[in-house]
Amino acid sequence: MPDALAPAPSQPSTPPLSAGAALLDAEKLDAYRVALEFQALACQLLPKRGYAELRDQLDRASISVVLNIAEGCGRRSPADKGRFYSMARGSATECAAILDLLAARGRVDARLRSRTRSLLVRIVQMLSRLVARMAEAADARP
Repeated sequence: MPDALAPAPSQPSTPPLSAGAALLDAEKLDAYRVALEFQALACQLLPKRGYAELRDQLDRASISVVLNIAEGCGRRSPADKGRFYSMARGSATECAAILDLLAARGRVDARLRSRTRSLLVRIVQMLSRLVARMAEAADARP
């Protein structure tokens, strides 16, 4: 039975979200869309054989980024939102560390590493701003 969460290996990026259709809150965030794009590319970073532990960890961490952003969007209080965005940021930095390990071992294509690393930097930057914004909003609440 195929893994329902595994991205299709032939897809270099995520398909556009339904044009004209109603969007969930997460789908409106650039951080969510970029996280989806990274997750689709993450499966291409490791060969199918060998490095099972790193492949599994990268897959789980990249999925966690997307899911925590989505869950944060579904929360009502700024403090709850910030907590989930912070977890997503942690998972994104974990993905970056795995990418660094792969590079140190000479196991990742330089162009793919550059592309995925730039996506991770964008994700972390956007999530950092969201976490700060949620902290400000939580402090401003009566």
